[in-house]
Amino acid sequence: MIPLAKPVIGEAEISAVVDVLRSGQLTEGGVVDQFEYRFAQLSGVQHAVATTSGTSALHLALLAHDIGPGDEVITSPFSFIATANAALYVGARPVFADIDPHTLNIDPEDVERRITPRTKAILPVHLFGNPADLDRLHAIARQHGLALIENACQAHGATWNSQPVGSVNAGCFSFGLTKNVTSLEGGIITTNDAELAERARLLRSHGTVRAGHHEILGYNFRLSNIHAAIGLEQLARMDAWTRQRQANAFILSDLLDGVGIGFQAVLPGAVHVYQQFTVRIPERRDEIAARLRERGIGCEVYYPIPIHQQVLYRKLGYTEHLPEAERAARESLSLPIHPSLERHELATIALAVSDAINAGVLIAG
Repeated sequence: MIPLAKPVIGEAEISAVVDVLRSGQLTEGGVVDQFEYRFAQLSGVQHAVATTSGTSALHLALLAHDIGPGDEVITSPFSFIATANAALYVGARPVFADIDPHTLNIDPEDVERRITPRTKAILPVHLFGNPADLDRLHAIARQHGLALIENACQAHGATWNSQPVGSVNAGCFSFGLTKNVTSLEGGIITTNDAELAERARLLRSHGTVRAGHHEILGYNFRLSNIHAAIGLEQLARMDAWTRQRQANAFILSDLLDGVGIGFQAVLPGAVHVYQQFTVRIPERRDEIAARLRERGIGCEVYYPIPIHQQVLYRKLGYTEHLPEAERAARESLSLPIHPSLERHELATIALAVSDAINAGVLIAG
C-alpha cells in the first residue's frame, strides 16, 4: 500500500512532548512563544499568532479585520468548506468567484467583477500549496480598499516573487495532520501589522489583557505547549521536506507526461510546495480512482462538491453556476507526493495511473 499521506512523527517530536509533559506547563507558555517566533521568521513577518486550527486562524483573521454582519468576503468555491464558513462565523456573506482552470486558484478577473459596496475582503486560497496570483489580487485589493487575507493553510514555505505567502497583509496556516508540517492540530496567523496581531491575540483568549480583565468578546482558540513542541520540531525539517515534495512532483509529472491527464499550472513567480499533487482526469475519474485503490495506491478527490453546491449553501440561497470550479470538482484527483516516497514507488504510482487510463481505452475499443 502506498498511502496518500504519511505524516512523519519521530523521536524528536516524542522527546519534545515528553519534555513539555515533565515541565508541567502544558497549555499556554514559552513553547508556544518559540513556535510563533520561529514561524514568523520563516514567513518573513514581524508577528505570528498561534491558534487551535487553520479554521480558527481564518475566523480570527476576519474578526481582527472588523469584518462582520452586512459585509461580503470574496473567496474560492474550490476549497475546503472552512474557507467560506469562516465568513459565516462572523456574520458576513461569502461571495464566490470562479477559479482559473489551469492553476485551480481564484480568478482575479472574476474577483473584480464581484466587488460591491459591501465587499470588505478578498480571501484567496493557495490551493494544494500553489500560490494564487498575488500581484493581481493585491492590486485589486488596494484599488478598492479591501483587506487581503490569504488562506495559506496548505502552503507552508510557498513563495510569490521570492516572498513567503502570508507576508504582505495577513496569512492563515494550518498544522493539521496531513499538512506539510504538523502539530497534529493547530493554526497560525502571520502579519506585519502590530495592531492586527494584538487584536488577534485578544480574540483568541477571551479578550483578556491580564488575568481577570476582559476588554472584548473573545474565544478560547489558544494552542497548547504540547502541540507547539511538535510543530517546532517539524519546522526544523520543513525546508528539506519541501524540496523532497518538489522533487517528487517533478518526477511524477515527467513519468505521467503524455498519458492524457492535466497538471496544476504554476504561475511565473510562484513556488508550489505540493501539499497535494493534483491532476485533472477529463473522463472516468472515479473509475480510475477505484482502480488505483485496488492496486494499493492511495488517492483522494479534493473537493468532490464545490462549496457553493454544498447542502448548507444551497439552504442559504446560493444558486449560481461556477463552471470552472464545478468542472474541477468532477476531474481532480490527488496522488501521493509525501516526502517519504521512494523513486520506485513513484514509478509504481505512474504505472498504475497509466494502466487505469489505458484499461478504459481498451474496454471502449
